[in-house]
Amino acid sequence: MSTSNNAKAIPVPMNPVYRKRLLMHRVGIALSFLAMAVGLFFLMWILITLIIKGFGALSLSMFTETTPAPGSEGGGLLNPIVGSLMMVGISTAISTPIGILAGIYLAEYGERSWFAQVTRFVTDIMLSAPSIVIGLFIYAIYVANVKHFSGWAGTFAISLIAVPVIVRTTDNMLKLVPNSLLEAAFALGAPRWKVATFVRLRAVKAGVMTGALLALARIAGETAPLLFTALNNQFFSANMNAPMANLPVVIYQFAMSPYDNWRSLAWGGALLVTFTVLGLNILSRTVFNQKIKS
Repeated sequence: MSTSNNAKAIPVPMNPVYRKRLLMHRVGIALSFLAMAVGLFFLMWILITLIIKGFGALSLSMFTETTPAPGSEGGGLLNPIVGSLMMVGISTAISTPIGILAGIYLAEYGERSWFAQVTRFVTDIMLSAPSIVIGLFIYAIYVANVKHFSGWAGTFAISLIAVPVIVRTTDNMLKLVPNSLLEAAFALGAPRWKVATFVRLRAVKAGVMTGALLALARIAGETAPLLFTALNNQFFSANMNAPMANLPVVIYQFAMSPYDNWRSLAWGGALLVTFTVLGLNILSRTVFNQKIKS
């Protein structure tokens, strides 16, 4: 007796264990999408509010005039913008070579060293340490001894925040270099320090650059450590040995003020910091992805 090709297949009963696992899988996926939707909703809410109120404060005077006196009209954010650029720039120049050299040591010379294990442990602690604790540390060992706030104190504080990020990124990136590449360099007679810098580091330079940009993006918006170190300055000053204006502290103080003009400038400064950090993150991702594709 021949069977028809159009005959329907007999359904096979589903295993109860498999049915339960499938149900849990679907519930997990649904909860994940729900959490993502909630996070994106609040993120877009914050960004839209910031864009609406921040763009209204943007003007040429915001970049060309100093912060106004209490209750006065006009003014801008020239002095905090310059102060932030100076402190963040010097901090990047200090923390980047220190972080890269420390990461090279951990990856190349610290495989079985107890000192390297301690360094990794301390680095992980500093990565998760609240920034206000670092600000208090610099206040206790520097500001309290010199008896005044300064731009240098703020630079040292945010440098301590940037160094662990660069160290861990460099260490992790260098471990991704294949051993065959290192063995080929050693077979040519290259010394270990030259292999570490001219072969291993060059192979992952995009990843190390990404770590430096991420560290720069993190310290660009730090407020708590600067409250105890650089403080603020209503007037324009390029003296790093004196209290120095900076965008995060000015935004904090202006946003808490009763003056409409100050609050408007706070929204404009917040928009400027947000787009700067966003641009640095996009730049770091772009550099890293282009290197992977090439």
